[in-house]
Order: sequence, then C-alpha cells, then structure tokens
Amino acid sequence: MLVLSRKLNETILIGENIRVTLLGIDGDKIKIGIDAPKDVKVFREELLEATRSTNKQALDAPIVSFDLSKLKRPPSATGKPDKDNSAAGETRADSDKQTGA
Repeated sequence: MLVLSRKLNETILIGENIRVTLLGIDGDKIKIGIDAPKDVKVFREELLEATRSTNKQALDAPIVSFDLSKLKRPPSATGKPDKDNSAAGETRADSDKQTGA
C-alpha cells in the first residue's frame, strides 16, 4: 500500500484520468473528492461489504414457491359470476353491432 501525506486542497493522480483531492479536515474526519470517468466504479468499502453480505444471505435463504394456478378467483363485486362473452364466441365487435355502437 502506498501511503501519502497531503495538505488541504492537494491532489493525488491515479493513472491519467483519476484525481483524488483532499477537500477538508474536521477532527478525525477528512473529506476527499474523487474525479474519475463515469465507467470507473467508486464505492465506499463498508457499503460494498454490507451489500455483498446481504446478497449472500439472500442466496442462502430457502426458496419458497407458490402454485398460483390452484388459487380460486374471487367472485365479482356484484356477487354474481362474471359473464365471459368470449366463451360464447361473441367478440367486442359482435357486441357493438348488436347495440348499434
């Protein structure tokens, strides 16, 4: 690991297109700015580790499946079974002809 000392507003270059600048110091915290191309991914390590841990837990969790085909459709709001005109061979166009629409 390369260890460098920087003063406020000094910059470190990584490669040709990544700039790390010390922006502020407040007690035991520092603020750094990272200027990198959009295709370079920059992550806070603790968040990346937390995400990896959560993903691993999800992969290890038991798989639960449901057979939705066995569920019954709830009755319509009127309490009567829904009419299905398509089952009788009637289409929307046939229905419109009959009503004059």
